[in-house]
Parts: sequence; C-alpha cells; structure tokens
Amino acid sequence: MGTYDVVVAGGGHNGLVAAAYLAGAGRRVLVLERYAHVGGLAISARAFPGVDVRLSRYSYLVSLLPTRIVRDLGLDLELRRRRYASYTPKGDTGLLVDNEDDLRTAASFRSVTGGEADREAWRRFYAMTAEVAQALAPTLLQPLPTQAEVERLVGPQAWRDLFAQPIGETVAERFRDDLVRGVVLTDALIGTFADPATDLLANRCFLYHVIGDGTGEWNVPVGGMGAVSGALEAAARRAGAEIRTGAEIVGIAPSGEVTYVAEDGEHTVNGRHVLVNLPPAVLDRLLGRPVATPEGAQLKVNMVLTRLPRLKDTSVDPRAAFSGTFHINEGRDQLATAYAQADRGEIPELPPAEVYCHSLTDPSILGPELRGRAETMTLFGLHMPARLFRKNQEKARKMALDATFASINAVLAEPIEECLLAAPDGTPCVEAKTPVDLERDAGLPGGHIFHTDLSWPYAEKGGWGVETEHERILMCGAGARRGGGVSGIGGHNAAMAVLGR
Repeated sequence: MGTYDVVVAGGGHNGLVAAAYLAGAGRRVLVLERYAHVGGLAISARAFPGVDVRLSRYSYLVSLLPTRIVRDLGLDLELRRRRYASYTPKGDTGLLVDNEDDLRTAASFRSVTGGEADREAWRRFYAMTAEVAQALAPTLLQPLPTQAEVERLVGPQAWRDLFAQPIGETVAERFRDDLVRGVVLTDALIGTFADPATDLLANRCFLYHVIGDGTGEWNVPVGGMGAVSGALEAAARRAGAEIRTGAEIVGIAPSGEVTYVAEDGEHTVNGRHVLVNLPPAVLDRLLGRPVATPEGAQLKVNMVLTRLPRLKDTSVDPRAAFSGTFHINEGRDQLATAYAQADRGEIPELPPAEVYCHSLTDPSILGPELRGRAETMTLFGLHMPARLFRKNQEKARKMALDATFASINAVLAEPIEECLLAAPDGTPCVEAKTPVDLERDAGLPGGHIFHTDLSWPYAEKGGWGVETEHERILMCGAGARRGGGVSGIGGHNAAMAVLGR
C-alpha cells in the first residue's frame, strides 16, 4: 500500500490547484483521476469528427479564478476581457451594453426603455455590486467569515438587496423595464433551478456571478478552457505532485484509505489527508451514507457556424452582439413563464437562453483552415431541470433542442440552422448536453454543474468550508462551501486547511 501525505480524489481543476499548493509546500501528493485526462469539465475538445475546432465543451468562461491563485502557482494563462458585456434583442432593436462606450450604452437604454430611469438604476445597482465584489472577493481565500462579519463588510443596503430579500424583489424595486429586469436576473439562474421572486438560492447564484476576482467580469480563456486545466496540471507536476489517470475511485475510508481501479486491477493507497474533488453525493455513496441527489437545470449546446447570423437590429454589428453575452427571450416575465412550465414537468415553450462566440475574442481555438471561415457559438439554456429528461432522454433532448432553436430564431433575422457548419460526413455541427448527459458522462449527480446547490460565503462554525465529519477527509471541489464554477477556490482552501494543521 502506497502512503502519501495527501491523496486527491479527482483531477478536476480544483484538485490540481490543491495538488500544486501542497506539493509546492513539500507534501507528498497523489492525484487520482478516472478519465485519461485531467481537468474535469474545464477542458477543450474536438466535438465534431473532422472539424478542427477546440471547443470549451462544458464550462466556457472564467470569472471566479482569483488572480492570487494564478500568481501563486505561476500559471501560464491568458484571460481576455470582452469589450461588450451583453446584447439583448427586443423587436427590431436591442440593448447593447458596451464596456468601453458609455454614451452608446446610454443611447441603447433609451431606445429600448424609452427613458433614462433604468440606465441610472443600472449604474447604481452595479456600482453596489462592484463594492460588494471588492469587499467579498478577498474573503473567499480566507477562513470563513461569520454572517455578521459579511453584513458589516457589505453594508446594510447591499445586505438587504442581495442577501436578505429575494433578488427578484430587489430587481423589481430597482428597475422598471421587463427586459432590463430579466437581463439582471439571468445571473441568478445560470445552472440553478429557482424562482428568484421567492427563493434565496437565486441570490446565492447571483452573488457568485458578480463577485469574481473582485470585478465580476467574465473573461475568455485563450486556447479554451483546456488551457486553464493545462496550466494547472503543469503547475502541479512542476511542484512534484504525482498524477495517475485512468484510476476510478471506488472507496474512501475515514482512516484515509482510498481504493481505486485501474487497467491492471484494484489498488489501495493511504493518505494522512484525503481531499475529495468529487460531488458531495458521490462522497456519500463512497462512504456508504444515504445519498441525496441534487438537480442540475441547464441545456448546453455547442455549435460551429460558417458565419454569424444576421440581426433584426441592423444598427448593431453581429460581431459586437455575439462577442458578449447574447440574451435570448430572457425578459423577467419570460423567465417566470419558463420556470413555471419546467416546474410542471414541461419543456418550456420558449426556452430562455444565452450565447456567446468564443472565437470572436480568441480565434486560436480554430484550426488554421477555419480561421476567417468559421465561428464557434456556445449556448446555455436556462430552466432545463434534469427531471425533464429522465423518462425519455433522447426524445426530450430533441424537443428541448428544437424549442431552443425556435427561441433563438425568434430574435434573429434568419434561422440559425442556415449558418451551421457541416462536418465532413454532412451532419451539422451541433452538440447538446442535458443534465442527464452530465450525470452519465461526467459523473455529476443530477447533472448539477456546481456539484450541489451553491452556499452562502459565510458560516458560523468557522473553518475553511472544506471540513467534513471525518478529520482526514476534506472537500476540495465545487461542492465545498464557496465552491462552484471554475475558480480553484475549493482547491486552495482545502490546501490551506491541510497546511494549517
């Protein structure tokens, strides 16, 4: 039996972060990963045979990864800022938020809302979230603050608006226009099935979408998400961590024993600490405890286009509209209708979704023959809970994809299907991933992209938010408190917890 200071169960990005910190501190570290590659869902892949495009197949943008982790680990990584925050069609016009042209953004607000009130409300609201981000982001890499400490940090107004009352109420109080309200609320619903009018789970989702690295900006990883995991793997190996792929974990014991299966049979190793970069439900199963399965709620569609589709709004260049976040039928009332339909077990008639085109900011993911001749498009559909796909996955997937294409076509000047690139075998370059796909292919219970419902970034019991009831076993993935998204925060905090013991 091999003995290590730390065994990391799961080679996703958080596990690699933990391994790099711990090996760099002189600990003997083993990372076990069931796939033939590390990175988990933060990978790039050639999804369509014969098409030389490296898609960020699952996760796709970076916000929560702290600059401090990038600096500490010496990561060779470039993140590019997107000039355009978002574009949201409305009839023959649309709301364009230009990060570098305030006058243009103000004019766009006037054309969509008919006045200045919502533009000013937007300024005030996001000035508040910026202050919250600057206050809270540093605490994510520190021991957990208490609720009272966070309340003091953010101030009474922000505490009320973002923490204490449902985010849907706050947005209704602050904004008049239904479309503007919806644009704000989408950050409360990505990967989260909740009613923002009543459920504080939506508040937690919103917080993690606006506090990333103290700015809340969602940046493009040059080379795709695989570049992030590649840089982390290099850092972990450089520090001296041992990484074994093709090693599926089948048992974890409170004593620190970890059993895994590889091509040459079953093996057991022992760690003074075991860092679990797996969903909490998977750890429960491995420990023989009752398992509560969470529920993911998204439809991820990857596409390659021959060109960008035309917009109904001829005043906006499609390259501007699609390089930021392009919102599709995400007005506040449209979000509420889709939620109600999905909650009844129905695929929404007009699914809300958002897209962006990675290749507009970073064409390096396109093979040389496709640069200038193709673009990637990533679509993330909201209110698509796993329950909709349980009975007949293939039929439900087709229905969801058809409805989603109808939804995006409703806001374009031409069908998106006319812009799809055909692979060498003649099939269109479209790939749809449901929560059930993620459960089956990636081992995420319920297809939950955050491993479990997001938690508040504070707790009364202190600690790092990674502790379990077993002293040797720590969570280090998205399921840790302050986990979720591609952040490395869970991995960093688990490493700090070990080094502090």
